[in-house]
Amino acid sequence: MLVDKYVKSNYESYEDFIANCKIKVPDDFNFGFDIVDATADADPGKKAMIWCNEDGDERVFTFDDIKKQSARAANFFKSLGIKKGDAVMLMLKRRYEYWFVSVALHKIGAILIPATHLLTVKDVKYRVEAADIKMIVAAADKRITDVVNEAKKDLPDLKHLVSVNGSVDGWLEYSKEIEKFSDVFKRPQGAQAVKKDDIFLLYFTSGTTGMPKMVYHNFSYPLGHILTARFWQNLNDESVHITVADTGWAKASWGKIYGQWISGACLFTYDYERFNPKELISVISKHGVTSFCAPPTIYRHLIKEDLSQYDLSKLKYVETAGEPLNPEVFHQFKKMTGLEIKEGFGQTETVVFAATFPWITPKPGSMGKPAAGWDIDVVDDENNPCETGQEGHLVIRTDKEKPVGLFCGYYKDEALTKSVWSGGIYDTGDMVYKDEDGYLWFVGRCDDVIKSSGYRIGPFEVESALIEHPSVLECAITGVPDEERGAIVKATVILAKGYEPSRELVVELQEHVKKTTAPYKYPRIIEFVKELPKTISGKIRRVEIRESDTKK
Repeated sequence: MLVDKYVKSNYESYEDFIANCKIKVPDDFNFGFDIVDATADADPGKKAMIWCNEDGDERVFTFDDIKKQSARAANFFKSLGIKKGDAVMLMLKRRYEYWFVSVALHKIGAILIPATHLLTVKDVKYRVEAADIKMIVAAADKRITDVVNEAKKDLPDLKHLVSVNGSVDGWLEYSKEIEKFSDVFKRPQGAQAVKKDDIFLLYFTSGTTGMPKMVYHNFSYPLGHILTARFWQNLNDESVHITVADTGWAKASWGKIYGQWISGACLFTYDYERFNPKELISVISKHGVTSFCAPPTIYRHLIKEDLSQYDLSKLKYVETAGEPLNPEVFHQFKKMTGLEIKEGFGQTETVVFAATFPWITPKPGSMGKPAAGWDIDVVDDENNPCETGQEGHLVIRTDKEKPVGLFCGYYKDEALTKSVWSGGIYDTGDMVYKDEDGYLWFVGRCDDVIKSSGYRIGPFEVESALIEHPSVLECAITGVPDEERGAIVKATVILAKGYEPSRELVVELQEHVKKTTAPYKYPRIIEFVKELPKTISGKIRRVEIRESDTKK
């Protein structure tokens, strides 16, 4: 495994991992050449990705394929004037060309900006102007291209539009253009060569509040995901791994390219438009997936299916991230499959920095323990360390060393960066507590914690209690202003199949929460809905629920 070049890849215990795991970052590290091409040169036929879609189309790509296709793309983009430091936005859903284009941009030294295909005209304008984007590469989907075309009318500096998997009037067609170029692209030298501190990737965070922030990472970022892939997802040369994510959000970087290829794993990509749990589990079974990572929402749907109908004998490791995992989902999935879901925690600004690593026993609902190289602390409002069991701010201390994989800041916004990262402390904006065994437990985003009658109530604990009830498929807990208590707890609930809203069910759910957790945490208001407002990355927008309530 190439991973051994950058870190010791095997440890006897969690303590050994924490004490001795040190990631080496060469000054000129370039993922495109040092991982993709190096793997292809050593073993051209090694599988890099298995791709299929809901129409039954299937493709298998070797590392040699990725090397050559990315070289053609790099030569094509270079012919358009794209160079080191130029920003390029991709809107490619789960098309396999995403991997060719991303690696091509890394080889050039350009700035990759992944984006969701659901952007509006306003969203595209904001991103192009804020990041000075020179080119957009998008799937030839009319909904996407119409939005981009409309936005481009007011974007004179947006030089090039490239369509993938189809032709679009006024756009360059990717498949036709790359045939004109060589499948050899030499590593840039001199001023065009990249250094580890150059800007590698920029994400516009979907955000649960406010306008998207521009999170940027440098060229060392992929190496930080060794923690994600090798030590959380437990991947190696024999692994076939799927992370359920669109390429437009940061979970794709976590699970669909960097750490996985560094660890020698083969990616499995299922390209679909609408999530169907039966179809997802069917292709996982068919293609012999060994490692599966998905947000808790996906697991909540999977446990409603009869998983015994599928051959999951090759599936050995399952993980989740994005939001905390409700313990009931953990127990039901283990009962059905025998597999324990391993939680991981991080942000767009980071790689995984806390997780249920292979050496430690899962505690359902806990995010696990800190990763090697990350100085994690829980502090009060004055930055004093919290006692065991005391809720506080989850922070990353960087005064001694900046961990590999931590963002460099918010692009072109020094004030915003300083508002969360100063004095050698990066405040994640999350509230957590640490138990007596060193496990971290998520309470909620600082803005989501409810203060009621002097109590601090984290949404996750109440949501976990509700999820245990068979009638609840999904829910969100928020606070509603109250003159007497300051705020009262509200539950916004999506019901499972076979259940209908009723006053009797409201009372039943309230009594269930009182018995499952502290009585004062029960939701005094319960609203039944068909869907919850979410970010593109699948996180519940509790702020939207709160704003809607204030307008009523």
